[in-house]
Amino acid sequence: MLILAASSGENLAMARQIAAAAGADGVNAEIIELCRLDLPLYNPTVPDLDPGPGLERLVDALQRHRALFVCAPEYNGSIPPALSNAIAWLSVRSADFRALFQQRPVALGSHSGGGGHRVLVAMRQQFAYLGCTVLGRELLATAQKPLNPQSLTDLVGQLDRLDRLEPSG
Repeated sequence: MLILAASSGENLAMARQIAAAAGADGVNAEIIELCRLDLPLYNPTVPDLDPGPGLERLVDALQRHRALFVCAPEYNGSIPPALSNAIAWLSVRSADFRALFQQRPVALGSHSGGGGHRVLVAMRQQFAYLGCTVLGRELLATAQKPLNPQSLTDLVGQLDRLDRLEPSG
């Protein structure tokens, strides 16, 4: 499974916990820190802007893994810029943008200071719109509410089971 961390703080720590849980279940997991891809801010008025090797790394990882787990903090009540920017670049620069998301099983998680509920709703809408199969259950942690280990284990297992199913098509 591919785990995207849309921040370098608590959501990266959550991504590492997910990877450890996946590994304990015999599931191969790779983490990509979106902030470290160094993608420039997407700007449609500069069509020749080069996104750099970070975008190639992201596309390659999406092509190698079908299951996706996204960990993102709530930014001003919505999706953080690193995640929005990566999706924008993927939409204009990948050879088959729809193939990167169509029928892909996706789990969502957030560790947020702002509660996290709004980013989970926003990500659910975004990834469903892109054609993903978004799991109904989510991971949510805050400074006052630590990550529930059983929820983590259950979500990793559910995502792995969906990953093993052949997409219809």
